[in-house]
Amino acid sequence: MSDVLSFASLFASSFLSATLLPGSSEVVLAALLLAEKSQPWLLILIATIGNSLGGLTNVILGRLLPQRESSRWQRKALAWLQRFGPAALLLSWLPAIGDLLCLLAGWLRLSWGPVIFFLCLGKALRYLVVAVATLQGITWWHN
Repeated sequence: MSDVLSFASLFASSFLSATLLPGSSEVVLAALLLAEKSQPWLLILIATIGNSLGGLTNVILGRLLPQRESSRWQRKALAWLQRFGPAALLLSWLPAIGDLLCLLAGWLRLSWGPVIFFLCLGKALRYLVVAVATLQGITWWHN
């Protein structure tokens, strides 16, 4: 697989994983790390950018939603997000919950700057952990 195709696959998988569509960006990242397709920092960066843009897509969708009464679990999530503010988006990488947090951040019309910062930081930390775990696993296996 060419580098361009590898990067495009990682970006697409990362973007889709951040939306309500299913994805497996961690697996793609680990596979590319194991195949030594590129420098780990570049793969982490590509995955982070793709996943962050997918998360921001959810924020934008949340801004398009009308503000009306919601269900009990949505109210709980909303209260939690209002309590912690944009910093709650550090957890935007979590399956299902992260999608909801991004939608609610948009629905609440939280400030763009902090939303982008915490969302991107959370996504980057997740991919950094996956990369370190993958690369440490290789080192452990070879010893």
